[in-house]
Amino acid sequence: MAAHEAREMVRHLPFLSLGKEGRAMRLQTDRLLLRPPERADWATLIAMIGDYDVAKNLAGVAHPYTEAHAREFYIRADESRAKGEGWPFSIYRKGDSAYIGGVGLRLKDGTLELGYWLGRAHWGKGYATEAARRALGFAFHDLKAQSVWAGWFHDNPRSGHVLEKLGFRFTRSEPRDCLARGQAVNCHLTTLAREDFGRQRKSLGAA
Repeated sequence: MAAHEAREMVRHLPFLSLGKEGRAMRLQTDRLLLRPPERADWATLIAMIGDYDVAKNLAGVAHPYTEAHAREFYIRADESRAKGEGWPFSIYRKGDSAYIGGVGLRLKDGTLELGYWLGRAHWGKGYATEAARRALGFAFHDLKAQSVWAGWFHDNPRSGHVLEKLGFRFTRSEPRDCLARGQAVNCHLTTLAREDFGRQRKSLGAA
């Protein structure tokens, strides 16, 4: 499917006609709240994603990460959501409302790409899997996607494990530019089909 066809497909979905209410959509899991990025989290975003050990695992995040980068991120997040080309969500812990990272979907080459990150203090607690699974539910059930793809750098096996648990299947490896490292890094690309996600949810007892 061509990129413009994909954009037209999602642009006409009912929730995108809700204006500000639609753009303020919130998603929930047992432990987490996902909602569109808010500028009130500016300082926390810069501190967490400015950690090199976080930034080096992401393709499009610069290091050092400055206020200018944060400003650009919030502008781009608003624009992509309004155009029906991207659905970025900030991740908050329900227990204390702490902002702990981000997850999102964006149209790229006519298909949806999943991305996610967490501040280093929140690694190893299952939050990435939980947030990504909810975002995938949004992709398949609300956006009617047939498949979603995601990539992980070869030296970030934690991310590969998250995608494996979600049911993603390896497709190929190729170099991908990483802004923080200033070079291309070998990236493993994976794909999750709609039917595979549905089967996994049933096996987990999801509705």
